[in-house]
Amino acid sequence: MMSVAAVAGRQVWRQLARNTGTSAAIRRTISSLPKSQFRPASVPAFNTTSKAVPQFTQQQQYRSYSSGGSSGDGTPVKFWPFVAVLAAGTSGWILLINRQKNMPPNPKQTTSPTKPTSAFSPSEVTVLFVLGGPGAGKGTQCANLVSDFSFHHLSAGDLLRAEQDRPGSQYGQLIKDCIKNGSIVPMEVTVALLENAMADAIAKSGSPKARFLIDGFPRKMDQAFQFEKVVCPAKLVLFFDCPEEVMEGRLLERGKTSGRADDNAESIRKRFRTFVETSMPVVEYYDKEGKVIKVDATPGPKEVYEDVKRKLVGKLGENF
Repeated sequence: MMSVAAVAGRQVWRQLARNTGTSAAIRRTISSLPKSQFRPASVPAFNTTSKAVPQFTQQQQYRSYSSGGSSGDGTPVKFWPFVAVLAAGTSGWILLINRQKNMPPNPKQTTSPTKPTSAFSPSEVTVLFVLGGPGAGKGTQCANLVSDFSFHHLSAGDLLRAEQDRPGSQYGQLIKDCIKNGSIVPMEVTVALLENAMADAIAKSGSPKARFLIDGFPRKMDQAFQFEKVVCPAKLVLFFDCPEEVMEGRLLERGKTSGRADDNAESIRKRFRTFVETSMPVVEYYDKEGKVIKVDATPGPKEVYEDVKRKLVGKLGENF
């Protein structure tokens, strides 16, 4: 009868065989081995009631562990089957791990993220961002481009001011506070207003093709990314460069008749700081993309517009 150690040994090897990629072959190998292969060397039984230490014969003490050795009762002890089984199990385990690494992903478990699509196609809708410090003359030049090139002019600032005055607007007070403090309105509000205004203009024109000048937008990088993701990618950026002292003089003069709450010295300086800190990085980003048309806005309106037309046609062509 096999000892407890022998039985446990067989169970261990069978479990190892089941956990590898070669389970069937290994189990057949183990099952075909004679039970005598698992018989351990004869060991005298211990007398649990006696403190005497059992005596081993010299043959039992120095049993040979070679494949040609023998046990104490003369039965040959062969260890090559154990080595073969161990080698096969290890190889099978390594092959299984490598095969799992190289397996293609299960298509049922693979979820491809849905690529967001913009509301308008850039092949049909041309968008130009118009940037420059407050008082750089963006509105004046946009009016000229609307007249000569059939652009739709959308001023982010005008849309926000109209929204703050709209009865029942949930964003009215928020917009009013941001404009007064020279801070930036949350981009979700501005982008939604621009998208709605573009959709209205296209619906009124009756044609899916349209050109838009987005004046005073984007004022931050996150606004630019959000607009291009959900509304339409921009074709170019018109940047009107003007010194602060020139812009401040223009705004103070305009404030005498405009009635705008932000046309005062304190709000103007806050707007200058905001533009430099948040909007100039937008200009620099698109400039690296090769999408910026820089115009010196210091001269008078007519001279500036001639420069705008020349550079715009040079960038987009005569029939853009």
